[in-house]
Amino acid sequence: MGTINYGGSSEPIHIEDRALAHLKVVIATKLRRNESFTLSWKHPVDEPAGRSTIWLHPSIPLRFTFDEPETPPLNVKWVEELMQSANSTGGISLVDEVLDTPAA
Repeated sequence: MGTINYGGSSEPIHIEDRALAHLKVVIATKLRRNESFTLSWKHPVDEPAGRSTIWLHPSIPLRFTFDEPETPPLNVKWVEELMQSANSTGGISLVDEVLDTPAA
């Protein structure tokens, strides 16, 4: 389980490593372009039920921490889906991984 530490908050945001690796690509791209946006996610099972949203801004300190030492292979379709949501008025919504499935 990876974490995002954002701003001065002492409470880390827990996100599964694979999802966090994909989010990191999208977040870094948006912030590199000097774009602000929101990030929303459902709380993990081991935390109180609910969902959260934060406002991401290039001037606010951000740290990604991963449990796994190696970066997983990235799923381009999932990155594209996350980037599309990042470019919407609702901001990034952490959605389940988009898998390539052969046509039946």
